[in-house]
Amino acid sequence: MSEFIQLHILASYPPSNLNRDDLGTPKTAMMGGARRLRVSSQSLKRAWRTSEIFQEAFAGHIGIRTKEMGWQVYCALSSGKKLDALLNGEKGDVVRPVVKEKDAIAWAQKIAGVFGKLKNPKKEKDEEGDPLKKKKDSLCVEQMVHFSPEEVAAIDDLIARLAQQGREPSEEDLALLRKQSSAVDIAMFGRMLASNPAFNKEAAVQVAHAITVHKVAVEDDYFTAVDDLNRGEESVGAGHVGQAEFAAGLFYAYVCINRDLLVENLGGDESLADRSIRALVEAAAKVGPKGKQNSFASRAYASYLLAERGKEQPRSLAVAFLKPVEGEDYLKCAILAMKKTKENMEKVYGSCADACKEMNAVTGEGTLGDILTFVADDHA
Repeated sequence: MSEFIQLHILASYPPSNLNRDDLGTPKTAMMGGARRLRVSSQSLKRAWRTSEIFQEAFAGHIGIRTKEMGWQVYCALSSGKKLDALLNGEKGDVVRPVVKEKDAIAWAQKIAGVFGKLKNPKKEKDEEGDPLKKKKDSLCVEQMVHFSPEEVAAIDDLIARLAQQGREPSEEDLALLRKQSSAVDIAMFGRMLASNPAFNKEAAVQVAHAITVHKVAVEDDYFTAVDDLNRGEESVGAGHVGQAEFAAGLFYAYVCINRDLLVENLGGDESLADRSIRALVEAAAKVGPKGKQNSFASRAYASYLLAERGKEQPRSLAVAFLKPVEGEDYLKCAILAMKKTKENMEKVYGSCADACKEMNAVTGEGTLGDILTFVADDHA
């Protein structure tokens, strides 16, 4: 059996709109007959992998997820600049021969086509539509692709060769996909290539949708903005009137890490795997989704974190909140409910983990440092 590291997190957010639906309303879910706020796993994972914690810990070990690699390849070919400079939004220097427009488009399409099916831009009359947008669309793939640093480097090496030699890519040149990589985000969260399933990567980290432990009501915020140049001479009305929706809640989040699979995904590099686990746990405790952040300043740290390690079959403790938490102190009640559920499950099933460590920011017990040492300690 693989070794699993499980995280059970309680984090309280003030009025906010962390993760909204297509209508701008905070996402919700029905659980235990009550409406709860919900933050999708996709939203959580993106917040963590793009956080400064990840960026600083894993320079050179983070992939890039995009539909637009073909466009970036075209820009590199037609400008003579390095691909990584363009991907990082840098101005960059001209370091290689510039490829003429027609060839740059054709070669970029061949390279992008290795990673997915190219878009088929809508046919429009020549005088209609944005020509630049049509060209860009013709260079993009239909589905998001997660590129590893090794694949980005291989693409850039190919661009350099094509530019220097003035030729189109051969079939041999287009062998750009890599099964093994050092991208910690791909190793953790996986990737799927519908057109090349042999290069798929099974996620070593599973993230549940975070839900509030109590029932909620989504509220409306009717707001106005004053025009600074309105002197009240003709009108004293607002310059803008709007409406936004928000809610507040104490969320339960669950994360399950298959350490053995993570090590395998990283080519057997146990040191990098443990660094990845530490960074993920720190990000999960400190970083939340950025939805409407400027409007609500809803930054929050985890108030409670329980980490478990062991080779038993993993299990969430979400059932502890099937009955919505009630009372004056939601956090205290939620912690007690979670501990009681864990205790009762172990009475029925036996030990569900070999060891555990907890941190309670309300009572000041335990530390995040202790948790990080625990999750990345000796795993022999």
